[in-house]
Amino acid sequence: MVDIQEVRVPDLGGYGGVPVIEMLVALGDEVAIDQGLVALESDKATLEVPSSIAGVIRELKVEVGDALSPGDVIALVEVAGEMIEAIEPPPGSLRPNPSAAPSANVVGQLPARFDTDEILPDTLPHASPAARLLARRLGANLALLRGTARGGRISRDDIQQHVDSALSGGQALGGAALVAAGGEPKPLPWPEVDFSKFGEVEKQPLGRIQTISAANLARNWAMIPHVTQHHQSDITDLEALRVQFNKETERAGVTLTLLAFLVKASAAALKQYPRFKSSLDAAGETLTLKQYCHIGFAADTPDGLVVPVIRDADSKGLIAIAQEVAALTQKARNGELGPADMEGGCFSISSLGGTVFTPIINAPEAAILGVSQSSMQPIWDGQAFQPRLMLPLSLSYDHRIIDGAAAARFTATLAELLGDIRRALL
Repeated sequence: MVDIQEVRVPDLGGYGGVPVIEMLVALGDEVAIDQGLVALESDKATLEVPSSIAGVIRELKVEVGDALSPGDVIALVEVAGEMIEAIEPPPGSLRPNPSAAPSANVVGQLPARFDTDEILPDTLPHASPAARLLARRLGANLALLRGTARGGRISRDDIQQHVDSALSGGQALGGAALVAAGGEPKPLPWPEVDFSKFGEVEKQPLGRIQTISAANLARNWAMIPHVTQHHQSDITDLEALRVQFNKETERAGVTLTLLAFLVKASAAALKQYPRFKSSLDAAGETLTLKQYCHIGFAADTPDGLVVPVIRDADSKGLIAIAQEVAALTQKARNGELGPADMEGGCFSISSLGGTVFTPIINAPEAAILGVSQSSMQPIWDGQAFQPRLMLPLSLSYDHRIIDGAAAARFTATLAELLGDIRRALL
């Protein structure tokens, strides 16, 4: 006796009405337990619905474009072990290819080569769930691609080649312009999620500074090809000098911070490598080389990060720089910074803890220096390991303006200047 059983849609994590984007089996196919039958795609994910039964597909209850919910019947499967009779596909379904040998995993004369025009409508490209996921992540429109895999299927390689070609030619990935007239990126719509479905939530609006910073950071990260060069500087002698000086000037109220040394050393390095304080225009065609040296530094405030600017840092001494940093930092924390305090920077410095990080360039600047937490490390001096205080440096730079070799030379020079600050004072 033939045993026919239904395969139904399992729980979809609370979703319903999810459309079928691909049929993974055909009438008469042998299927194993957990073998994919259909591919579904919601606005959140692409998934394959597996078979809960091993056997032969005797009837398909769905087709591409149908919207499925948990409990819907996908197929009728004749349980394995029963007598299986060859079947004739109904009109409009897959037809045998007389010139092709039957596939090992089908019963009867099913075609070994498929024509996607018969399987899928013209409006739905033929691609696997994995390929669709890659296309969605890269923003590629599958309707613009022509598949090179068997049966016209769009492969992951097809998608990658399309993306590489589009980006190299400044074309669109998804049929629309990648940038607007003003050079602003046009990203995909932001996903809208009702987080309250998963638990208790609280909403807090971003402050004005955070809102402005978020927009600037998103633009800078999207528009500037960042590369980050990491280096370490031996600041053992510098730190000893800083501590000694602060002890001597404690009563005078003058305090030298590491940031003052970083600003002074950066100014000296920028004098040797002026391209690092240049700016590229919006069209990416003209470079402006600046004869001045204004250096910004990231200041943490209750409302978010701001970047005050030390003007003419190359012509100021360490004490003057330290006093200006202290004054601007206090103004930032009090919310008293004006536009003039944050304009005209050619290079920025951002200090964080940890080991290394990738700072985001502050457009229209060409580079930014990230400084992490210093630590004592054993350094080989040629005869023995010596305890040295090492400072991690992370330089992010615009690769359209600066190449890797120049970035390596710049960070090496900066490390030398910090290792012997007398060089920066010459």
